[in-house]
Amino acid sequence: MLKPNVETFLACDASYEESRIVLYGAPFDSTTSFRPGARFGPPAIRHESFGLETYSPYQDKDLEDCRIFDSGDMELCFGSSEQALADIEERASVILADGKLPLLLGGEHLVTLGAVRAAARQWPDLHIIHFDAHADLRDDYLGARLSHACVLRRCHDILGDGRIHQFCIRSGEREEFRFAWEHTDMHPFGFGGLEQVVDKLRKQNLPVYVTIDLDCLDPAAFPGTGTPEAGGVWFPALLRAIQLVSQTRVIGADVTELAPMLDASGASTALACKVVRELMLALYPLS
Repeated sequence: MLKPNVETFLACDASYEESRIVLYGAPFDSTTSFRPGARFGPPAIRHESFGLETYSPYQDKDLEDCRIFDSGDMELCFGSSEQALADIEERASVILADGKLPLLLGGEHLVTLGAVRAAARQWPDLHIIHFDAHADLRDDYLGARLSHACVLRRCHDILGDGRIHQFCIRSGEREEFRFAWEHTDMHPFGFGGLEQVVDKLRKQNLPVYVTIDLDCLDPAAFPGTGTPEAGGVWFPALLRAIQLVSQTRVIGADVTELAPMLDASGASTALACKVVRELMLALYPLS
């Protein structure tokens, strides 16, 4: 019997009921401040994922052994950031309420705020681990408080001081860095200090949301993003960081800011696919 051709991420074809991780895409880039195109990231990641193997030799794990459901891309309102965020929050809330781990594919980084709103409502003691080239701590960008340049500032409005742990940051306004020194736990330029943060969060068994803006990677390795910033990390370092954060009690995660048409070679999309595969395998529950 013929069945509809519904494209999912590689091997993520379990039923929702049996799944442990649920993928959902947020193809939104209405506040992108430089080069647009991140709205095309989620479908590109799904399509190009079939260039990978299901097996990861880095972790000796295989997607074939995992129960992961891909719920597809949401249809979001490009004329209203608040409506788009509300829809993302609703989707994340359903997944969390069903005891599953939501993994969001962006889209620009603002989409993280919808997922964090849902997670913080269920876990008031939530912490965020944030990998990014940019601080994203502006109070507003050209008057807009809902912008990809402000997403971690809006998360701080929810969580308060000392619960956002930032790594790889190498760009931002002077005031953003001053705000970070006082209110967040910033580790600029790389992953220095991550082991200590992971150890503390793990020992206290605190819930953690992981957000990965792919421009934490150096543009020599990952040019296909809206705001490339020289001086980034490389894939092996990011993979090690993902494996480290998986030791905490991660309750949700996202991967954002792939703009596939900005790298005609396809290398950036291929790298994004591999990051998503390794993240899913690292976070997949052992029991």
